[in-house]
Order: sequence, then structure tokens, then C-alpha cells
Amino acid sequence: MTSPRLVLAYSGGLDTSVAIRWLAEHKGYETIALAIDVGQAAPGEMDRVRQRALDCGAVESLVVDAKQEFADDFVSHAIAANALYMGKYPLVSALSRPLITRHLVQAAHEHGAQAIGHGCTGKGNDQVRFEVTAMAIAPDLTVEAPIREWGLTRDAAIAWAIERNIPIPVGKDSPYSIDENLWGRTAECGILEDPWAQPPEDVYERSAALADTPDEPEELTLTFVDGRPVAVDGVKLSLAELIAEVDRRAGRHGVGRIDMIEDRLVGIKSREIYECPAAVTVLAAHRDLEDLCLEQELAQEKRALESRYAQLIYNGLWFAPLKRAVDAFVAETQRYVSGEVRLQLFKGHASVVGRRSEHGLYDEGLATYDEGDQFDQTQAEGFVKLWGLPTKVWARRQGQL
Repeated sequence: MTSPRLVLAYSGGLDTSVAIRWLAEHKGYETIALAIDVGQAAPGEMDRVRQRALDCGAVESLVVDAKQEFADDFVSHAIAANALYMGKYPLVSALSRPLITRHLVQAAHEHGAQAIGHGCTGKGNDQVRFEVTAMAIAPDLTVEAPIREWGLTRDAAIAWAIERNIPIPVGKDSPYSIDENLWGRTAECGILEDPWAQPPEDVYERSAALADTPDEPEELTLTFVDGRPVAVDGVKLSLAELIAEVDRRAGRHGVGRIDMIEDRLVGIKSREIYECPAAVTVLAAHRDLEDLCLEQELAQEKRALESRYAQLIYNGLWFAPLKRAVDAFVAETQRYVSGEVRLQLFKGHASVVGRRSEHGLYDEGLATYDEGDQFDQTQAEGFVKLWGLPTKVWARRQGQL
């Protein structure tokens, strides 16, 4: 009798490495390991991850370079929507999970697998993102969560692996749990679980400490077309290349460190450290260009939807009907968000210092107080009277001091 097959989202770490054997022993699965590079891997690392999965017992080990796909199909939408969960978090991990799940489903169909699996615990948000995405795009596939079901501590998992001669990753253990991709880096656990404690400097890898940043500011100009960044200082780049370039330059100036108390979907508060130089810089520029190009009522409605949009992504609803509907609205708002934004990078800040667009709604003739003022101030008196009329009527009839 042929064993059932499962495609596992494989990171190369302890949990997913031991999960391969556990799934075979306890569920009878032949596991196909699938590792997705969304910008987290150093050169050559994915080859090592691929071999590690085979050494741990995977019947096949697949690696996909999805950096450009991640940028084009996921990050670009987050930029257009100015997506920040709780007004702070650029959705680093949340954006990558629907992409990874999409590839898990594709691989399952291609390799005749009956199930997909992930290495999440029952305490975090990612279990929801993987599983709800799978429900949306492949409702008939089984989803296995071996780490959540197993419930072993890290030490117990190591001991279990040693007993079976599973070649788990060895070396100096980091006190932190790290997740990383093109859009940013996240860190939790260890001393970071104390919300009063200042994060140690060794938490950070993509941004310099303020004491080590240059004492002179650096200027950077981003060009946008239809709400999408397309060039840095006039040099056209793919979105993945642009993000990497901005990340490097902004990180050098200490931009992009976020320390927040986060409301997790599962109902608990957690202390999270994010490091997102490119995300912070690009979003600041995009929001500012929208202020120049969007009509007032449209801009206000979009701002009202942005936090809801971010929440949908955070909650694992990337492929849900409401998210798709809001995408259509956001796409319409971006039709004229084209132009250039000039930023100054200095001591942890990415500050907009200039913006221009052929579609910009700023009219100096109307805005100026100097000679050349084209605003007809004689119309203002009647406008103020009409605008305030409901308040005046209310005050006469019902108003109280």
C-alpha cells in the first residue's frame, strides 16, 4: 500500500527537521520538503537547507526562489495600501505566509500529495495564516501541524532527534526566534519577552545603532508609477532589487527599528521587535506622495480602510472576499500616484523633504499668501456662514454652555 504524501513548509530549523520523521512515525506520511526563499537566505544557504531535508528523511526536497514573486504579488499591494498593523508593523511575516501556502498547494497538486504541513505552534498567528489560506485556495487538502500537535519543548525535541540520529542543525543557539524576508526581520523570545527591557544590540542585523550611524544625512529619491516604487535616485530597479537597495541605505542610518506590544490574533499580547529599514522608508514616501496626488474625500476614505486592510492580512485573510474587494478599491486610488519623493536618512529617521508629481493637486497660485494669490477670498464669508449654519441652528434651539 502506498504511503500518503505531504508537502511540508521547510525552514531548515529544528522544528521542521524533526517534523519530517515525526510525520512518518506517527502519521505514515512520506514528506516532500519545500523551502521558499523570500529574501531571508544568504548565498548558498538554500542548497544546504535542501540537503538537510533529505538527510532528515524527506523523500524529495524542493527549493523555490520567490523573492521577485513576493515583491510583485504581495509587498506591492501592501505598499499601495500603506499597510501597517496597529499603525506600526509592516506585516513582514504575515505577507509571506499566503505566498508560501500557495506554493505548498501547487507542489501538493504536482506531486500527488494529500496534505500540506507547517511547523507553527498553537500560540502564534502563523498557524492561522497557513491554514486559512489553504482553506481559501485548496479546501479539500488536509493540513497537518505536527509541532502544535506534538507539543514537545525544544530540549525534548533535540533529545528525540538525537535518539533517532536525525541530523538537526547544531551550533550556538540564538536566544531569539527570528523570521526574515525581503520586507524586514522579526525577533522575539529571550529577554525580549520582558516589555520593560531594552532590546540588546545583538538583536539587530539590518540597521545600525544610532551611535554608529553617519553624522551627515544622506538623501534618497524614490520614483513611483501608479503607486509602485520603480527607481532609486533615477535608476530603475525591479521591486525586489529596489527594496534591497533602500534597506541597505536606510539601515546604515539606523532607520526601521520597531519595538511594540502587539495584539495577536489568538488573543494574547506579545512584545515584538521588527527591523524594517526599507518598509519604513518606502511607506513614508508613498503616503506623502498620496497626500499630494489624491483628492481629499478619496484620501480620507482610503485612510479609513488602510488599518482594516492591514488587519485582514495580519489575520490570514489574504484570499478572502473582503480583501480582494479592498484591493480593487486601492488599485483605483493608485491611478495617479506617480512622481518623485525626496527623503533624508539621518539618525534613525527617513524624513520626506520634497515631493513632485505631474498629477499633484497642490496649486501654488491657490496656496500662496504672497503676490500672485489667485484665491478669491470674497467667497469665503458665504462659505463659512453656510458651513456653520447647522451648528448655529442647533445652538439657538438646543445648545447649552
